[in-house]
Amino acid sequence: MQIRTATRTDIPAIAKVHVDTWRTTYRGLVPDELLAGLSYENRAETWHRIFDSAATDGNFTLVGEDSTGQTVGFANGGPERTGDLIYKGELNAIYILRSAQGRGTGRALVRAVVDALLASNLDSMMVWVLAENPACKFYEHLGGQRIGEKEVEIGGRLVKELAYGWRKLER
Repeated sequence: MQIRTATRTDIPAIAKVHVDTWRTTYRGLVPDELLAGLSYENRAETWHRIFDSAATDGNFTLVGEDSTGQTVGFANGGPERTGDLIYKGELNAIYILRSAQGRGTGRALVRAVVDALLASNLDSMMVWVLAENPACKFYEHLGGQRIGEKEVEIGGRLVKELAYGWRKLER
């Protein structure tokens, strides 16, 4: 497993992982019509905008590659987006293809996000995750403490998100 900083040439692979993981992870949690309507092209456009704004908003994207060089996951992080007074950094997104889960890819990506946040003098972190997402256990296993919840609308359906936080990040 190799973790590295993503470049613009990674956008098609990131978009593919993003769409494919939404379709497997969120089935039954968000409307099927939303999942069916996802496209690699639209997601790639979104990622181009994210890369365009990274220079000014402090966000970064990392990719995880398997031994063949295939992108099997990615993570995006940066400064916390709402001005939280306790949690200064945020894991904005992390997605791992189902076939690569359970092999340490997620832990390696989170570790790399933490390192990047610490390098930016951000020593705490939070992440928002759908309450019904099995990944909640992953964040708890990594020491995340449940710190909040909110309802958000996804595809016309209200869903609950949970926030997990780490008050003191360490390498």
